[in-house]
Amino acid sequence: MFDYEGLIYNIETIYRFLIIGYILLSWLPNARDSFIGEFIGKLVEPYLSIFRRFIPPIGGMLDLSPIVALLALRFVAYGIVGVIDFLVGA
Repeated sequence: MFDYEGLIYNIETIYRFLIIGYILLSWLPNARDSFIGEFIGKLVEPYLSIFRRFIPPIGGMLDLSPIVALLALRFVAYGIVGVIDFLVGA
C-alpha cells in the first residue's frame, strides 16, 4: 500500500527546512542575493508573503510571520492527511 501519509509529512518537513533556511539567510549579509538564496526565496517567498500581509513586523524589525507560517504549514499537512484518511476510509 502507498504511504501517502509519510510522503505528505516528508514534503512538509522539506518545505519547513526551506523556510527555516530562508530565515537564517536573512541574518547573513548578502546571503539572499546568492544563487541559493534566490532559489529558496522563489520557493518560500510566495507562501510567506501571504502571512506578511496580515502580520506586520514588530518594531519594524522583528518579523513573526514565518513562525505563523510554519504553524499553518503543520496544520495544513495534518489536515490533508486527515481528509485523505477520511476519503480512503483508513
